[in-house]
Amino acid sequence: MNESSADQLQPDQRRQDAAKRYAGIRRRLYLVDLALGAAFGLLLIFGGLGASLRSAFLGWTGQQFLLVAVMLVVLSAAYAILLSPLSYLSGFRLPHRFGLSTQSFPAWLWDWIKGAALSLGLGLIVVEVVYYLLGAFPDLWWLLAAIAMLFFTVVLANLAPVLFVPLFYKLSPLGDADLAGRLIRLAERAGAHVGGVFVMDMSSKTTAANAALMGLGNTRRIVLGDTLLARYDPDEIETVLAHELGHHVHADIPKGIAVQSLLTLGGFYAVHLVLGWGVGYFGYAAPTDVAAMPLLALVIGAFGVVVMPLGNAFSRRIETQADRYALRMTAKPEAFARAMIKLADQNLSELQPPRWVELLFYDHPAAARRVQLARDFAGDGGLQPHPRRPT
Repeated sequence: MNESSADQLQPDQRRQDAAKRYAGIRRRLYLVDLALGAAFGLLLIFGGLGASLRSAFLGWTGQQFLLVAVMLVVLSAAYAILLSPLSYLSGFRLPHRFGLSTQSFPAWLWDWIKGAALSLGLGLIVVEVVYYLLGAFPDLWWLLAAIAMLFFTVVLANLAPVLFVPLFYKLSPLGDADLAGRLIRLAERAGAHVGGVFVMDMSSKTTAANAALMGLGNTRRIVLGDTLLARYDPDEIETVLAHELGHHVHADIPKGIAVQSLLTLGGFYAVHLVLGWGVGYFGYAAPTDVAAMPLLALVIGAFGVVVMPLGNAFSRRIETQADRYALRMTAKPEAFARAMIKLADQNLSELQPPRWVELLFYDHPAAARRVQLARDFAGDGGLQPHPRRPT
């Protein structure tokens, strides 16, 4: 390794100091978010506001699906208003303070509105299905709802690159034919059919960089942020994509969906148990009583927080496997290490966070661990060409 290469493997200490401050503020805002959400849910449940809203809505309609829709829209709107100052701080003010955002406030607000509307629309489908199954299959609704969510997740994974991503980012074919060909050949070596290489205009919103292999089946495509193309050489971009291809080779997307489905199943079963108790304790008419919606949401939210470290541990494991695949496939450990350090600096991600932070909050290994993995592979001769995945 020459001297200039060694310099490129050193993080920018000023960026890392900023990353530490940025991460600390984000964690505190996350805790405030949890506290406000819990307080809002408990107020609705123990203050009787859920029952009062249900009684008010019954004056408008007696149709269950309309009651569910109105209750969800009203509660979601109230919750969004409650959290709007926090959304502004975490989504706009803080990224601007640390130089990560390039958006004007109107542009950020429009994205926030689109995101909220999309979340509400998808959430309405899920909640309507859950309430239908609660009424039709009171003993097995939690199992059937988890199966429905599995199907829903697969559909969304297919539709995201085509319908959802373009709502927020402009995608255009990569103009660099040499790099596009190189990346497509890399995908072919991994047995992944892709519908092309596209550039995402991330610079319109952020200074951070990213790349992804988006979609499933015929919607799968390679997507590179323009902020990545601007600062990374072809070898570095190749190692980043090879990591994403590692997920394809190891079938990590189906594995991730399966694990998420199991966690969803556990969450729904927890709701099933709590609703059975809550009907009598809070005087709900039945588990399908829309007044119980805040209780359902609170249980799902609490369950998600409790199991989050388990989901993150699984994610870090498959991310490490994908890193190993990328190193074997490209045999470019130095480029991989450079990319990890540059991404950590550019995205203001702590290179080496406290271990407890990594265990609780990180769904990827800390960048320092990924850099060390590359150095270990280079040092022990472990970089043998990876076999091509059968198509």
